[in-house]
Amino acid sequence: MVSHILRRRTKKHDSNEYNGAETGWHTHRDAGEGGRTMLGIIGGTSLFHANLPRLAKTVTNTPYGPAELYLGEVALLLRHQFNRPPHRINFRAMASALALAGVDRVVALGSVGSLRTMHPPGTILLPDDYLSVAPVPSIHNHTREHVMPAIDDGLRTRLADLIEDARNGGVYAQTAGPRIETRSEIRALAQIADVVGMTVASEAALCNELGIRFAAVCMIDNYAHGVTEDILSYDHILAMAKANTARTERIVESVIDQLGAANDH
Repeated sequence: MVSHILRRRTKKHDSNEYNGAETGWHTHRDAGEGGRTMLGIIGGTSLFHANLPRLAKTVTNTPYGPAELYLGEVALLLRHQFNRPPHRINFRAMASALALAGVDRVVALGSVGSLRTMHPPGTILLPDDYLSVAPVPSIHNHTREHVMPAIDDGLRTRLADLIEDARNGGVYAQTAGPRIETRSEIRALAQIADVVGMTVASEAALCNELGIRFAAVCMIDNYAHGVTEDILSYDHILAMAKANTARTERIVESVIDQLGAANDH
């Protein structure tokens, strides 16, 4: 439940609507308005093309800065809001905004690179663990806390049931970004992980601190730098993510349908 201290220091401003076609404080959380809990979805720009329920755009001011949410039967958060690259994302503000909205479970979707040829582009992987070679943010800057890191097994299992072709299990490695990793970095990471990205470890760690159950759906859009002889570029990554928009839409619709009901656990 969100601390009353956090609530006292925040306020929300509503504006616009989103219908899917538009191109030390304590870690106890309260339910959202009316005592309702809800599903939170974190995603990238590909979600702008998804056919989602009508959601009202809300800006929530948190102790860590403002964060945009789209609220309705679920809470949608776009991680690159305010046009921020991965290394500038305000993860603490975004996680806090989700907690304030009453989110008690999060499904994060994102594009990743494969560290191994056994996971070709087009594969969907549901990681059961993660690591980070970049600093991971924390809300515990003034208190001594040691929170157990975890990807929620129950939520991951539900996702595996919903996404028939998903590979259930694997390790997500997070790097700082925004640059693409070097060949040497990829060779090292491939010894201990399956996919590489720039966001999930930070999102998972903060959700753990806030008592929000967390699971991730990783869309493998490319091989990481050096895994094959193909030349990797940012334009290629964007093109692959856009090409997979229809599949992303189907996954989001299924997740909302099966996991989005209030107080669904």
